[in-house]
Amino acid sequence: MANQIKITLKKSGIGRSKKHKAVLKGLGLTKLNKTVYRPDHPATMGMIKKVEYLVEFQLEKG
Repeated sequence: MANQIKITLKKSGIGRSKKHKAVLKGLGLTKLNKTVYRPDHPATMGMIKKVEYLVEFQLEKG
């Protein structure tokens, strides 16, 4: 099984740019403290990098 990234939304997307809101929605983060697991992939890491000030993430070995 491939590695997963655990992503948790820690700050609200309210008042952020439309692009950052779209990234959060694309990651599946809709509510505060919601946690999702996504595959460790360069595209996912690019999305996280764009909104890293709003989320916490850590690599989960699978």
